[in-house]
Amino acid sequence: MNRISLLILISLITISLNQLNAQSTENTSQLHEAETLDSIYSKTLKEYRHFWVKLPENYNTSNSVKYPVIYLLDGFSLKNSLETVYDNYWGHYLPHMILVGISNRNNRTRDLTTSQIKMRRGTEMDAETGGAENFTQFIEKELLPHIDNMYLTTPYRTLIGHSYAGLFTINMLVNHSQLFKNYIAIDPSIEWDNQKLLKQAKEKLKTGIYEGKSLFVSLAAEQLHMQNEKITIENIMNDSSEFTLFARSIIDFSKFAASQKQNGLHFSWRVYPEDLHGTVPLPSIRDGLIFLFKWYQFESPQRYNNPDTSVNELVELLKNQEKVYSKHFGYSTPPMIEELFSGYGYMNMQMGQPEKAYMFFKMNIDYYPKSANVYDSMADYYQSQNDTVNTLKYVTKAYEISGNEYHKKRMEELKTKE
Repeated sequence: MNRISLLILISLITISLNQLNAQSTENTSQLHEAETLDSIYSKTLKEYRHFWVKLPENYNTSNSVKYPVIYLLDGFSLKNSLETVYDNYWGHYLPHMILVGISNRNNRTRDLTTSQIKMRRGTEMDAETGGAENFTQFIEKELLPHIDNMYLTTPYRTLIGHSYAGLFTINMLVNHSQLFKNYIAIDPSIEWDNQKLLKQAKEKLKTGIYEGKSLFVSLAAEQLHMQNEKITIENIMNDSSEFTLFARSIIDFSKFAASQKQNGLHFSWRVYPEDLHGTVPLPSIRDGLIFLFKWYQFESPQRYNNPDTSVNELVELLKNQEKVYSKHFGYSTPPMIEELFSGYGYMNMQMGQPEKAYMFFKMNIDYYPKSANVYDSMADYYQSQNDTVNTLKYVTKAYEISGNEYHKKRMEELKTKE
């Protein structure tokens, strides 16, 4: 997307969001809290496990819209990083999604490591290890069903993990790939237990089928060797010291995964030369999600903003986009989120292209028929055409859905003009 198109898109999103906020159309009794702290007792782990859930702004229990879910390990310590990325990129780059942050404050080493060891890097382990399979059972049998039962979710899930949680994330892909579609492994500790999982993963990636799965791996490379600054990303594989085993293992895994084209895994990895282990989650989450959802971005976005693009061309673009989304998600999905349909509608009204504006507002109603906002937007369209009868018709429909004082007042004002 060029700079002009991007600015137009930002402007239309702003117009749309301002319009939606001004309307205040949603019945608050139907809305969940935007963010919820929760916990469940795990029979598998024999303890309570805490987590948080953040819902999309347009989440409404009266609606039929369901959402993909991102699950974030170490969810409380990495919460701000995920929210920062998601809040800045939903819309064109990312779909509306439900975010779930799982606490790993207690028993972190036990739950996230994939095998039992007594010594690591010459030091005796002071924590229980090797409980990843148990923790996987908790996620599969207890947490996922709970989230699916409580919220409007789809089976399209993404898992994000850093360090030990990155090790766990790769283990989930390799040994439990039925649970998630997407994986982001940030600076994963895949050197664990003399590279046990690394060796296993190589065998699985050779022979397994991972069609429809995506993995992004990152490596923080600001300090590859704790005692030797001459070790760089270019020469690290020539070093054999314990200090570089962590980074060498990530590089080894990533290069191997990239070479296995036959298994269908959609894979990418990136080195962050100016980041440390503790700073790399933020850029990794950003780049990882953009990579995982690259297919979600509009094809030919300039054509949506070009005043010379015909209505028929726009309809064709949207139908093709719907096919792309439905193919990747595995279920029928609208080609735009509600806010963007509204945004393009208002943009075309301002540009003096009412036929296009009507098309966007009409498709918004077709795809989101239980939203009061889509009818209110259509009312704005008819008001711009000085059609009081249809303006009142659509405001009335919005009021029937929302029961909102804003719509009631607007109806009364319109009736005085009939």
